[in-house]
Amino acid sequence: MTAAAFTTIGPTRPSRWLLTCDHASNRVPDWIDGGNLGIAPEDMARHIAYDVGAAALTRALAERLDAPAILSNFSRLVIDPNRGEDDPTLLMRIYDGTVIPANRHMDAAERERRLNLLYRPYHTAYADLADSHPHRAICAIHSFTRQLRGRARRPWAIGVLYSHRDERLGPALVRESRAREWITGDNEPYSGHLDGDSIDRHALAHGRPNLLIEICNDLIENETGQQLWADRLAEVLTGFLDRCGV
Repeated sequence: MTAAAFTTIGPTRPSRWLLTCDHASNRVPDWIDGGNLGIAPEDMARHIAYDVGAAALTRALAERLDAPAILSNFSRLVIDPNRGEDDPTLLMRIYDGTVIPANRHMDAAERERRLNLLYRPYHTAYADLADSHPHRAICAIHSFTRQLRGRARRPWAIGVLYSHRDERLGPALVRESRAREWITGDNEPYSGHLDGDSIDRHALAHGRPNLLIEICNDLIENETGQQLWADRLAEVLTGFLDRCGV
């Protein structure tokens, strides 16, 4: 099902896994300045607007696992579904050196409109899918850029993120990834815990097993890479919950 805020795939599929892609799209709804945030098209094609390659990877992996999936249908620059409503980065005004003109002078009414039309419907649908299986586990798919804010080049092919509040799956996936000789970051390139983010809200708050997988976007920017990593991740995630005893 596709709605203004989200797309769901295979909601009745039997897998315990629920795949999610918070940053699937760089779409800007027409009701926001005619679908224009005031930045160049080349910026809207960068990682600042969405997670490059993550949506196609999520779809392919969901098919291989026979798992449901939910994908956002709006750019993270419009409003970031992977942030709490009180997070100061929910509505970015500048990101990796690019100013977002449509967000610079946003008032409370516009903030509430984006919450009501995009952010909250996405999370309602996410919660419904998570609740639809009594033993649901969540696997969030993201991608990252090799370099951010001019800092050192990031060496990892894959990052496995998890919270200190639930280490049932994360360390085990790090071990399995490294056993396959993938250059794997353990809670890199980002911290695995962020209060109010999607995993905190839909997994940690409910005691659900969870993973957040980051793939370097230069590895999944085309179909060949997307299918390759879908195969690789499916091989690991098939039977993974049983191997972890959850």
